[in-house]
Amino acid sequence: MRFTCLLLAFIFAQPSFALIKVNGAGATFPYPIYSKWFSEYQKLNKDVQFNYQSIGSGGGIRQVIKETVDFGATDAPMLDKETSKVKYSIQHIPTILGAVTIAYNVEGLNGELKLDGKTLVNIYLGNIAKWNHQDIKKLNPTLNLPEKDILPVYRADGSGTTNIFTDYLATISSDFKEKVGQGKAVSWPAGIGGKGNEGVTNMVKQTPGAIGYIELAYALNNNLKTVALKNAAGNFIQPSIEGISASAAKTDIAKHGFKGSIVNAADANAYPISAFTYILLPNKAETVQLKEVKKFLLWALSDGQEFAKELHYAPLPKNLAAQLLEVVKKSGTN
Repeated sequence: MRFTCLLLAFIFAQPSFALIKVNGAGATFPYPIYSKWFSEYQKLNKDVQFNYQSIGSGGGIRQVIKETVDFGATDAPMLDKETSKVKYSIQHIPTILGAVTIAYNVEGLNGELKLDGKTLVNIYLGNIAKWNHQDIKKLNPTLNLPEKDILPVYRADGSGTTNIFTDYLATISSDFKEKVGQGKAVSWPAGIGGKGNEGVTNMVKQTPGAIGYIELAYALNNNLKTVALKNAAGNFIQPSIEGISASAAKTDIAKHGFKGSIVNAADANAYPISAFTYILLPNKAETVQLKEVKKFLLWALSDGQEFAKELHYAPLPKNLAAQLLEVVKKSGTN
């Protein structure tokens, strides 16, 4: 009896708080930095736990529509036919900038591989099937290119990364736009699919001759070689924080609801497949969870931007971040 009383006294003497669990799902493109953000944010707010499922942009949008998550994440802005299925408006909040890199696995290449948009289009259309094809040779006269098959790797799931990549290819080539088009999921004429940025990364890493499109952090963290891609100004640019930032330097997405493409930007230093990624913030009556999502976004758009470069993302331009802070503060019931 005495033991029971002591035990009860101990239990009731402990500090008690209700852990608020916030659920989100979506893009794999920003997953490395979102993981870091949620970890750092919880150190500051121990009573809030973010659970984020990296299932692809298509999945994130579907979960928002079904109202099974408190927020979604996507690299591809929602389409009108998708937003029409939601009872309330959805505010797109750009959180960070990233790059879709072209990673490859070709043994024995001692030097930088250069490609232009037209050649990349023809690889993914299946028109260029060997690494020593004349179009690749012309761009890389000093490389010893092997007579090996090229295996294009693409995303098998609905993907914002695919949307960004096909946006670039369709911008470069009317032929690609007609035959394949742009979107989160398209019918690829050649190659093999992998699930998530993780799946494409692993397939390129493990398969000699493979080439695939993945977010920059995945390429660097897995020591994959990346293509120097010819930009709109005619310069061959390796993906970098500086190249991503240059792509967004002159854009004004505020007038388009904070949604917009920055592929193939005109700046001489721009990396041509750069993009914003977005949190999908429901604009509805505030729940406990939605209140915490907003508080998190206010932190991510300010102090959280400091973690961008170490994880191979580019922080938002300061003027854009300032505008978005005001949007988040004012969001609420329509």
